[in-house]
Amino acid sequence: MNKKKYVNRNYLTTTRIIALGFLITVIVGTILLSLPIASANGTWTDLLTAAFTSTTSVCVTGLVVVDTFSYWSLFGKGVILILIQIGGLGIVSIITLFMLLLRMKITLKSTMLLQDAFNLNSKQGLLKFTIKVIKGTFLIEGIGALIYSFYYCREYGFLKGIWFSVFHAVSAFCNAGIDIMGADSLISYHSNLLMMLNTSFLIIMGGIGFIVWWDTVEAFRRIRTKRCSIRSAWNGVHLQTKIAIFMTLLLLIGGTIVIYFLERSNPDTLGNLSEKDRILNAFFQSVTFRTAGFAAVSQVALRPVTAFFGVLLMMIGGSPVGTAGGMKTVTIAVIFYTFAAMIRNHEDTEVFKRSIPVSVVKKAVAIVFLSMSTIFIMTILLLATNDVNLLDALYEVASAVCTVGLSRNLTPVLNTAGKIIIIICMYIGRVGPISMVVAFNTQNGKHRLLHYPEEDVIVG
Repeated sequence: MNKKKYVNRNYLTTTRIIALGFLITVIVGTILLSLPIASANGTWTDLLTAAFTSTTSVCVTGLVVVDTFSYWSLFGKGVILILIQIGGLGIVSIITLFMLLLRMKITLKSTMLLQDAFNLNSKQGLLKFTIKVIKGTFLIEGIGALIYSFYYCREYGFLKGIWFSVFHAVSAFCNAGIDIMGADSLISYHSNLLMMLNTSFLIIMGGIGFIVWWDTVEAFRRIRTKRCSIRSAWNGVHLQTKIAIFMTLLLLIGGTIVIYFLERSNPDTLGNLSEKDRILNAFFQSVTFRTAGFAAVSQVALRPVTAFFGVLLMMIGGSPVGTAGGMKTVTIAVIFYTFAAMIRNHEDTEVFKRSIPVSVVKKAVAIVFLSMSTIFIMTILLLATNDVNLLDALYEVASAVCTVGLSRNLTPVLNTAGKIIIIICMYIGRVGPISMVVAFNTQNGKHRLLHYPEEDVIVG
């Protein structure tokens, strides 16, 4: 009996609770979206379509098998919006919000769940951090919705304009990429500076990571109150923030330049645009490639080299502790600096005059290996079950696993097996490959007293 209690107590670890929380939310969303009230024509929606839409909303991916604008009713779109918000903030954060509103006690178990949900290394100040994240999220979404309203209210009237503004602000900030404007996403808005820049702002703010927000705010506060220099304020921020900002700027600027030169002569994407619009759309494509899913140019029309470059940006994704997917900018930076240390014959991985712990390097290697293995295996399965070319299959799978949401028009034509594969990809991508392995690992992580002797092997 004691052994049974011990097993049951250790079965629901924090990682498993988070994974199951997302799964339960997907199931509830599937049930709600399958109801006649959720569809525009008032008929029952088949479970696969409802499950796919629920998964893409909760996992903030953006791949859709039916047009969100025309297929779903106002109720259905409302369910999708709620699922996106839950998926963006995380199940645990939403539960914590309701517990705070109801003045319920936050237990140690809840704190540990928050720590795992945000993937943080310390529980210190975690509840305060969660409150700041929730307030900051609603503030930025509100600002984004206000900016959208200047266009939508003029175009669709006040009430419909507000609805459109709120929906797209939440979808953009949560990096979901689901829109209710029509079947062509933002393609008809590719010259609208307000729409393009506001969407980019929301995507970047959601994807750069919550820790970066408060570090940046604190840095500006020190500059304003203590009148310290920008350099001193920069030196005072966490290493996490420095790497995230550096990598984000590098990928945004570098991605814009590469996409501009690859597509500037392509008449089906940037070729027929003005120079200003070419730069604007190259920048937007660089932003959306990494996790957002909104499209301002046809993804099918992208040159193969651009699409493959986009897959690489998808796999990198956004920054940790944010709404973005992918392997994360900081992970890639750690791998790169580890490689640089090896080339220079340095013992430590050094970034911005700080040494990265070996445990972090091991975790980064594991994340890259598991993510790339997942994309590789799922691409093979998609090719085996659907008559598609390699690039389109890779693009679709990478977009699903990295919760991006861009597609080369493959999603709606997938067969049942293909749709199930993409559903699994989206779920794994949102929970995280390592978290999935940990969640379903039946062996307890006990400290080993036995260590085997070392012996060199030849690699490379």
